[in-house]
Amino acid sequence: MESLKVSSFTALHIPTATTPDKTLFTRLKFLNFHQLSPLPSSIFSITHQSRSSKPSKLYTTLSSSSAVSTEKTDPDLETATPDEKFEWFSQWYPVMPVCDLDKRVPHAKKILGIDVVVWWDRNESAWKVFDDTCPHRLAPLSQGRIDQWGRLQCVYHGWCFSGSGDCKFIPQAPPDGPPVHTFKKACVGVYPTTVQHDIVWFWPSTDPQYKDIIMTKKPPYIPELEDPSFTKLMGNRDIPYGYDVLVENLMDPAHVPYAHHGIMQIRKPDVKLDREGGRPLEMSVKKFDINGFIGKHEWGSGKFIAPCVYYSYSEPVVDQGNESASSGGNEKKLPKQRRMALIFLCVPVSPDLYLLHIEERKIKDFGPTNWQKTCFVPTKSDAYVVGFRRWLNKYSGGEINWGRKFSGTLPPTPPRVQLLDRYWSHVVNCKSCNSAYKTLNALEVVLQVISIVSIGIVAATKQNVMSSIMRTTLVSTAVVCFAASRWLAHFIYKNFHYHDYNHAFR
Repeated sequence: MESLKVSSFTALHIPTATTPDKTLFTRLKFLNFHQLSPLPSSIFSITHQSRSSKPSKLYTTLSSSSAVSTEKTDPDLETATPDEKFEWFSQWYPVMPVCDLDKRVPHAKKILGIDVVVWWDRNESAWKVFDDTCPHRLAPLSQGRIDQWGRLQCVYHGWCFSGSGDCKFIPQAPPDGPPVHTFKKACVGVYPTTVQHDIVWFWPSTDPQYKDIIMTKKPPYIPELEDPSFTKLMGNRDIPYGYDVLVENLMDPAHVPYAHHGIMQIRKPDVKLDREGGRPLEMSVKKFDINGFIGKHEWGSGKFIAPCVYYSYSEPVVDQGNESASSGGNEKKLPKQRRMALIFLCVPVSPDLYLLHIEERKIKDFGPTNWQKTCFVPTKSDAYVVGFRRWLNKYSGGEINWGRKFSGTLPPTPPRVQLLDRYWSHVVNCKSCNSAYKTLNALEVVLQVISIVSIGIVAATKQNVMSSIMRTTLVSTAVVCFAASRWLAHFIYKNFHYHDYNHAFR
């Protein structure tokens, strides 16, 4: 049996366990890396573990023009050349997993500094991505609703738009007057949109020439994610630091024993040199061009497919299971192939965790093209990080092209509690976590009500009417429910809002 797990962003992966008759998943846990507004980056991560009686390959394909070159890499970062420049606005970007989108309401998102609204057009049975601006008075369409005819309605004056972006109804326009709703200026900008791997993707241009861009260029494709023999679980998370710092963090396994100490279960080395168990890692970049790079590490391989996809996967490990095959009446046990993969989709949200938030500002002070002169990266464990910075410098001048949406100045650093808040970074966008959050809050209220009612009954009942046993029971119930409500309130805050973390005391 094979199993696939899709998680999210900076998330801790708890490996899945598989048995011959069922697949078991453990609950994902998330780090204290969370969102603020505006958001700099958003991330989906896909992790999977599989068992198979046959060897299998993990690979990713882009369009035919996206082959990766075989040039040798060196450790020195390079500057961009004038004849080859990465086009940030000519790429597909993931918006949200379909599982976390509600078809009943429009959703506000920001990608590459562009404010968009994602909504379900039931007339065309398709997800649509529009400019999040009504052409009338520039109100955000994401604050509106989907009316009874399946149109996107603006909350400000009720203008209604079809899935093609055309204005279909202006309540203030007289029915016997000129058809002002048909004017070009009454239309909303529509972005090319597609769904792949159960994720909504969009092309960041409303220019009509890109209307059918899906016919010539598609989002990065990972065949395993469409394989029905795999089981998927998706999630998403918004993180308040830059896209480049996020990507290099995900490419850096050497930080895991230290930054995630006491949070994440990791394999212990045979010889521990310190409490956390860090050790030398063999990593190298093998192939490199404008579309990304391919690397090799001691437990498998890694790929960066520009601009959003990074995944690292292990080589298959033979697992002697209980499955058997019969041929001519003779049963023979077949070894299982077991492998793990981490797949991250990193989305630059807007220009602008605590540790990495500070690192980002220091890099900005020295200039992104001087990254290697600023940071000392002498070991092979930094090979992927150096490879990514080399790609960013060579093909994009060391930074994202935000168009004209970024002055170059980062916003002030907010308080730690606000910066590391969990609710706005994940819970509000995740159906399952949001449902659990509401349920637990309701339970907290119920416990408080029971406590108050129990005390009220005891206070309002005359002593000779109620037995001492009943009175004691009600008082005990009130105390227990109140204590439980306080404990639950702390649990909710710690798991859904903010939980401080001090590495020195782990």
